[in-house]
This record gives sequence, structure tokens and C-alpha cells, in this order.
Amino acid sequence: MELGLIFTLFVIFLAFIFEFTNGFHDAANSIATIVATKVLSPLQAVIWAAFFNCAAFFFFKLSVATTIGTGLVNPEIVSPYLIFASLISAISWNLLTWYYGLPSSSSHALIGGIIGASIYKGGIYSLQFSGLTKIMAGILLSPLLGILIGLCLATLITKIFSNPNDKWFKILQLVSSAMLSLSHGGNDAQKTMGIISLLLISSFYQGQEFHIPSWVVLSCYAVMGFGTLAGGWRIVHTMGQKITPLTPILGSAAETGATIVIFAATSLGAPVSTTHTVTGAIAGVGLSRGLTGTSWSIMYKIFLTWLITIPATGLIAAAIMLLINLSLI
Repeated sequence: MELGLIFTLFVIFLAFIFEFTNGFHDAANSIATIVATKVLSPLQAVIWAAFFNCAAFFFFKLSVATTIGTGLVNPEIVSPYLIFASLISAISWNLLTWYYGLPSSSSHALIGGIIGASIYKGGIYSLQFSGLTKIMAGILLSPLLGILIGLCLATLITKIFSNPNDKWFKILQLVSSAMLSLSHGGNDAQKTMGIISLLLISSFYQGQEFHIPSWVVLSCYAVMGFGTLAGGWRIVHTMGQKITPLTPILGSAAETGATIVIFAATSLGAPVSTTHTVTGAIAGVGLSRGLTGTSWSIMYKIFLTWLITIPATGLIAAAIMLLINLSLI
């Protein structure tokens, strides 16, 4: 087996590792509220979320994968080494933020890695600014929309149902959690699909016209589902308990608000952060209790993590590209 093929297969394996860490790192997005409100046990919650992560295969077009594969960087500068550096950077960041229980974005870790490696190799003009604009708009708008819609839904629900029956809201939360897991799978799994397809093109194992093979689609959904089954419990604890105390009513509002934003973004092909969106929605439902309903000290730490994710992963990926170049001299 030729060396180039071996390395390409190894990078595909790394992409699956990233997808797995994406699943367990971002499992908190789907299960934090439903575990915090005790509607499902932790084991039941991860099985529930993993099932709907995979079921996204039947509901979404591959527009987000296309944005990642064609709208982020100039395809001419992409190489297996560049994808390798981007993935190592994103995996490292996922593991670091998981260890500290910080709900950072796996998507932005991957995007930051690609940007950093691409700038190192081809300069700033190797980036596709139209695609980057869409991504940056998602970075800014998704948490803000999550806060706004979460706040509005929580306020509306608590006013309409002055004495809500928790039983009905527990059922509603099962539905909203399923929809959130579905949207999470539909947006996040596609990012790795785009990366693998870009890798196959740059390795000349696929034609130069961008498309996503069926085996890539199915495997990415499956690997993400397995990652979700592993559950990122440190982050679940942060999102489910530290931002604001949650009830089934508020949990349903947070999940529904985040789902609306992610569904809309996926339909537009915008690779938004499910982590940012869900965290914003949880903060929003906390605001329905007043300014003190949300722990702003925790939100400050989370916001700082969001702020440095893309620059940090970009620098890591660029450093890896430098080391690769030095080793090849």
C-alpha cells in the first residue's frame, strides 16, 4: 500500500476521532437540560440523544458540509497535511475544554484549525471571505438569538401556565430534546463530512468536483452517535446546573429556542455552534427570572473560552504546519 494512501486513511481516522470528541464534548448540548430536570437518567438521555443525532440523516440536506468543503478556503491550497494539522488542533482543544468542563464549540475549533493552517500555507487571501462571513455571522448571531428566543419562550410559557403541570412539560421536554439532538446531528456531523470530502479531493482519491460519498455521510452520523453515547459529563454539569437552575418548563423553553435557531441555520447552510446556541438559550431562560437568574460569572468564563477558540486553534494548527514543513526539509 502506497505511503500517500496510508496517510490519507490515517487522516480519515483522525477525522472520525474528531467526530467522536465532537459527539461526547457536545452531548451536553442535547442532554444537559433533560438530565438537570431529571426527566431522563444520564444513561437514558445519551441513548435518546444519540438516536436522534443519527436520525438527522433522514431530515437534512448536506448544505453545511458543502459550506465547509467549498466555502471556507481556496481548495487549491488544501493538502492532507493541512487537514491533519486542523484536526489535531481541534481534537486537542476539545479534550482541553472538556477536561475543564467548558462548553466551547467543536465547530469553531475545527474552523479555527483550518483557518490557521490555511493562512500559514497560503496567506490571508487563501481564505474564502464569502464563506467566512456566513460563519462569523453565525458565531455572533446564534448565541444572541438563543438568548432572545429562550427568554421570550420562558416568559411566555410561565405567563400562560401560571400553575403548569410538570408531567406535561416533562413530555414536552422529551420532544424538545429530541428535536435539539436532531438539529445537533444535522449541523455538527456535516462539518466532518465536508472535511473528509475535501481530504479525498486533495489526495486525488476523488474527482475535483466537490461531492460527499454516502459512506462518509453514514459513518459521520454513526461516529457522532457513539461519541454522544460516551457523554461529556463535565460539560453537562456546567450547562445543566451552573448557568441557571432548570425546571422541565425552562428546560423545554431552552431546548426549543436552541432548536429553532439551529434548524434555521442548517437550512441556510450556516455551520453555527450548537454549543453557543444552547448555552445562550439556557442563559435566556435564566433571564426570565430577572438579571440574577443567570450566573454571569460562569457565563464570563464561557464567553472567554468562546473568544479564544478560533485564534487558539488557528495558532496550534499553524504551529503544526511549521513542524511538518521543518520535518520535510
